[in-house]
Amino acid sequence: MRKNQSKYKLIVDHVIDGINNRTLKKGDRIPSINEFREKYNLSRDTVFAGLSKLKAKGIIESNPGVGYFVISTKTEIKHRIFLLFNEINIFKEDLYNSFIEAIGTTTSVDLYFHNYNRDVFETLINEANHKYTTYIIMSGKFMGIEPLLSSLSGRVFLLDHFHPQLKGQYSSVAQDFEKDTYEALVSGLELLKNYKHLFMVQKEDFEPEERFNGLTEFCKQYNFSYDYISTVKNRLIAKGEVYLVVNDRDLVYLLKQADAQNMTPGREFGIISYNDTVLKEVLAGGITTLSTDFKQMGKTMASLINKRKLETIDNPWKLNVRNSL
Repeated sequence: MRKNQSKYKLIVDHVIDGINNRTLKKGDRIPSINEFREKYNLSRDTVFAGLSKLKAKGIIESNPGVGYFVISTKTEIKHRIFLLFNEINIFKEDLYNSFIEAIGTTTSVDLYFHNYNRDVFETLINEANHKYTTYIIMSGKFMGIEPLLSSLSGRVFLLDHFHPQLKGQYSSVAQDFEKDTYEALVSGLELLKNYKHLFMVQKEDFEPEERFNGLTEFCKQYNFSYDYISTVKNRLIAKGEVYLVVNDRDLVYLLKQADAQNMTPGREFGIISYNDTVLKEVLAGGITTLSTDFKQMGKTMASLINKRKLETIDNPWKLNVRNSL
């Protein structure tokens, strides 16, 4: 038995050593809480803390009324991660694949989606509690989540959308939607001078309002008129307008309407689409995009897992200027 460990580690080491020396196999029952208390002269809470650690590592599971059993003999797993995304799309696939590649083989990751449903979000987190060592949460716009996050048994990280009121409590890798939008527009100012009116096109229910705050700040500073609309469906395009489009469905609506009006993006009106894809490089001669680097976001989050200090990291963005502006 290893020496000089926290008391609950006696329980963890008892099981891990048993697995490593093959006296415990998958499916075997381990001692009960009372048996561990008597063997090591520990309190009930200390024993439970050790068993919870083993559950979080995915090594044991409890069967109410029966006891605790070994469900995995992979004791080399260092982190067992609960990863909660808001939705699945090509950008999140890039983020996920980058994270998995960077995190290493001593980690297991379970991926879930809440699809912007608050009830699903809370249920998934509550059901995951005490089953993982690490929780990475993409909360989106959900407010008042701190009590839920603080109830989790392991370390908690925030991803993509960071709430300023939580700074200093949890490490995060996130977009600064307001600053990124403002700085991107400033970087494209010379091109934007060819236009008069800027529209932020996104649905308020799901998307961060900070984007519109960044656009508003830019327009006030550089004397552009501006508006916030939820969709461009069935909308006529006027010359001199620029549309900042979040949803790719709205991008399609714009291009179809432009074709119907015999207008060309980058000439009579402009388009900036959020989140870059290979298709946007060639679509309609090239769509200008404002995009965070989701692959870098995954790598950076992986690097935070083994750091003990709290860090709040703004993920880098890029304005990819193409023919639509």
